[in-house]
Amino acid sequence: MTDALFLTSEDVAGLATPAEYVDAVREGYRQRGEGAPAYPRTRLTNPDPPGMLTTYSTLLPDTGAMGGYMYAAGFGAQDAWFMTPLFDAESGEPLALLDGASMNPFKTGAAGAVGIDALARDDAKTVGLVGSGPQARGQLRAAAAVRDLQSVWVYSPTKESRESFAGEMNEQLDASVAAVASSAAAIEEADIVITATTASDPVFDGDLLADGTHVTAMGQYHPKKQELDVTTIERAKYVPDLRDRATQDAGSFLAAVEAGAISEDHVYAELGEVVAGKVPGRESDDEITVFDSGGTGIETVAAAHMLYEKATDEGLGSTISFAPASEALTGR
Repeated sequence: MTDALFLTSEDVAGLATPAEYVDAVREGYRQRGEGAPAYPRTRLTNPDPPGMLTTYSTLLPDTGAMGGYMYAAGFGAQDAWFMTPLFDAESGEPLALLDGASMNPFKTGAAGAVGIDALARDDAKTVGLVGSGPQARGQLRAAAAVRDLQSVWVYSPTKESRESFAGEMNEQLDASVAAVASSAAAIEEADIVITATTASDPVFDGDLLADGTHVTAMGQYHPKKQELDVTTIERAKYVPDLRDRATQDAGSFLAAVEAGAISEDHVYAELGEVVAGKVPGRESDDEITVFDSGGTGIETVAAAHMLYEKATDEGLGSTISFAPASEALTGR
């Protein structure tokens, strides 16, 4: 039998700062840029009751860990459950099993922040945020770990939601956070634009983006749904988390290809290639950049291993045991 650590969502909540998530995830993407294997999500859907089962995985050799995410959403209970198995990259033995719910906005936000750090202007200090849910909170808090933010304008369709979000974030960040009445108002003076929505159609007009803006889009990973319009993709240096994902479920990119505005060669590089220094990121103050973040095992395994180490140091979690196949299959 082999013992592994089980961490509940409560164990994980508050265990690490946004900056610690960003550091771990940046290192994960560096390893991906150096050749670490990672694969786009696979998604199985069920029509009745409606729901989906999603998985993705990676192996980070320098971290010494591998694993990924598996989550079920919808179905009869109309809810979601996130599980993160973590294995030792050398022995293959299980290290931990995490309830991934509470870390989800932070590890996803950290991926967005790594994209900002690699692609946004060094002097970027204003953010236009479209979305006001948990993922928007994670994105904004992580962004504040990589840039000295001064002003944030947030828009979401429900007035009460965006105003509540602005009030909450004003207490957590040094930046001034204000709710605005439209996505156009949110992005018009923004150095960084972040979309964190469930929208099926573009959430702003790409013609309104000022030269030099960086955009992080993280709310959609469906081939027929898009947060960004064709104009935004066409104008931008386009960097996805994984190159293969761009032609699989990056709806904004696929819509631009279908419209004839770009070809599949419009993918500039993967984020890991930029982080690892294989290709330059931003090359001028005037270019528009897009990081299309659909979710990968890279940020999941990097963040989970960081949490595993911190939990071990602090004596958190409980022990669960796994039988190796050599015992379980033979009954020895």
